[in-house]
Amino acid sequence: MSKIEKLIEKLKSKPKDLTWDELMKILVHFGYTEMKKGKSGGSRRRFVNDEQQVINLHKPHPQNIVKTYVIKQIIEQLDI
Repeated sequence: MSKIEKLIEKLKSKPKDLTWDELMKILVHFGYTEMKKGKSGGSRRRFVNDEQQVINLHKPHPQNIVKTYVIKQIIEQLDI
């Protein structure tokens, strides 16, 4: 099993310790790229794929752990 497959399986298990970096790797694998806004974007992040599907997220801070509701959103959006 490849590293990305392991990360996807981890995401599906709705872990309490998924990091922002791990989530970014999964989104990139599914063809999403971060849309850059201006300097005042703050912790809001917007990702879009080739089919113009958009995922809006808040980057967690001060910790780097993704919230459970965000994980559920991502699983639903990616249909995995």
